[in-house]
Amino acid sequence: MANCSCDGACGTIPSNARKTDKFPQKNPIIRVIATFILLTGGMALFATGIPLTENQWIRPAWYLIAFLPAGLPVLKEAWQAMRQKDIFSEYTLMSIATIGAFLIGEYPEGVAVMLFYSVGELFQQAAVNRAERSIGALLDVRPETATAVRDGGIETVPSEEVKVGETIEIKAGERVPLDGTMLTAPASFNTAALTGESIPRYIQQGEEVLAGMIATDTVSRIRVTRPFGQSALARILQLVRNATERKAPTEQFIRKFARIYTPTVTALATLIVILPLLWSHISPAYGYVFSDWLYRGLVFLVISCPCALVISIPLGYFGGIGAASRKGILFKGSNCLDAITKINTLVTDKTGTLTKGIFKVQHIVPAEGLTKEELLHTIARLEKQSNHPIAKAIVSSTPENPTPPAEPLHVKETPGQGMEAQLNGKKILAGNTRLLRAAGITCPAAVEEIPETTVHCAIDGKYAGYITVADTLKDDAKAAIDGLRTAGIKDIVMLSGDKQSIVSKLAAELGIDRAYGDLLPEGKVARFEELKQNPDNRIAFVGDGINDAPVLAMSDVGIAMGGLGSEAAIETADIIIQTDQPGKIPTAIRIGKATRQTVIQNITMSLGIKFAVLLLGVGGQATLWAAVFADVGVSVLAILNAVRIMHRKF
Repeated sequence: MANCSCDGACGTIPSNARKTDKFPQKNPIIRVIATFILLTGGMALFATGIPLTENQWIRPAWYLIAFLPAGLPVLKEAWQAMRQKDIFSEYTLMSIATIGAFLIGEYPEGVAVMLFYSVGELFQQAAVNRAERSIGALLDVRPETATAVRDGGIETVPSEEVKVGETIEIKAGERVPLDGTMLTAPASFNTAALTGESIPRYIQQGEEVLAGMIATDTVSRIRVTRPFGQSALARILQLVRNATERKAPTEQFIRKFARIYTPTVTALATLIVILPLLWSHISPAYGYVFSDWLYRGLVFLVISCPCALVISIPLGYFGGIGAASRKGILFKGSNCLDAITKINTLVTDKTGTLTKGIFKVQHIVPAEGLTKEELLHTIARLEKQSNHPIAKAIVSSTPENPTPPAEPLHVKETPGQGMEAQLNGKKILAGNTRLLRAAGITCPAAVEEIPETTVHCAIDGKYAGYITVADTLKDDAKAAIDGLRTAGIKDIVMLSGDKQSIVSKLAAELGIDRAYGDLLPEGKVARFEELKQNPDNRIAFVGDGINDAPVLAMSDVGIAMGGLGSEAAIETADIIIQTDQPGKIPTAIRIGKATRQTVIQNITMSLGIKFAVLLLGVGGQATLWAAVFADVGVSVLAILNAVRIMHRKF
């Protein structure tokens, strides 16, 4: 059976809030127009009272013909649903209402039930299709072809055929089809499709270029590092398409509710007809008119259809996921949209999350008799032999020496301490104070108070000075913490493997409540478990490294930095920040709250209006026309409200 706008009424709700075409006909709009013309034409004709209309068979025959274009597809769907043991589908409700109206001689209203139901379906289908197209156009921006550099020439080939290691060329204004590494001179790229940011990114030679970026100013060549189906953009598409598989509690409730609700209202509609009949036997003075009570039961049946609820709620979450992806925020499920609205505590990693994860030399303090340049070059020659991030930071900060320097000899690296080697006939040590003290070298007492990471140097057994190396805060780190406070996050905690002095200084600068440093991965888990012991805490954790994966898995909401973040962190997290900007976290909370607000609005509006018309119908104050207008109108309003979230500014 095709999916429907009130799939919950049929016992199923589409996993991705998308719908197939309910009516298998090629021209559903033409069929609706035909029914409308025949209905209005018939009402005008029979209002004239001309002799032709007085024939008792003309009127029912005319309205039956009017009914068939819009109604026959619904009757077929109802029959197919019943064959699949899905008795209480929306098709069945509409079919019973129409047939009942014809049986009591309310032919125009019977046709109107099916006409306006079909019109509502067209509006709903258009709304869902628009939502899908909006998200599809936003995300699926990978070019189908690529310009490959082969055998000294260039040729245009399908992107799927380009292999890892091949070179592709991107002209100014073109979109990058595959992930790769920049081979040519630095160039500017528009990254809006991936990050939601309008500011172009300047990519250096050797840096990564991702599918979906647009070259803005020059021709570039890129060496492909991932096949078409495994690019970063492909991962985004897959996450968004799978997101609605993970249902929010509200959606799960509506699914269960609809399975009970529809057969219940069908039984109630039957009781509306039968109970007055039974009362008439008990109290003969009561004047029971079957057609009147059947009419009331039909009104009850039409207005009870839960279409507005079971399509607008999944569509609301779908819209929230789309709005977030526009901002470079990927929710892995609608349950994550709900969960992020409930957090009151946020725990964050430091390096790569609040800081850039890029270490730079901050201060060079030589001992007497040395210049800053001599101390920096001496330490850099040793550190060049190491792969440690601190060593790389020192080497990258050291200017090129115009004369080729002597290479160090007998290089020895002591893990956790530093390097030692022979350089120009002198014994050089470069590392922390433990390395120097182990060699019997005394460091100045003042260096113990330095919070930054410090690399000390000794030459031939004498202290020669030190270099401080520090990570730098992300540009929006302070704004992120302030935004979290505004969003209602009362407790913010930082966990880091870095020195406690560095972590405390950073926490004070950002306004973070508590900060714990010197933590190994198991130490982070222990601290996190302490927070989890308080049942009132609803905790989100933000991290980027493979060592953060255990804590991400333990949290109520796991948030990973998707650019620099490890695959383990990204796979474990519930939410991925594609831009690596912590300032996106308050935005994610605002989107979650707006989505939940939209869903609650739709539930309240749908149930409120339906309940009011139900009471009027039972009391004989509402007609089938009112029931149809209320059902279709509420459905359309709820869907438009759900789609609206994709166009809001956050």
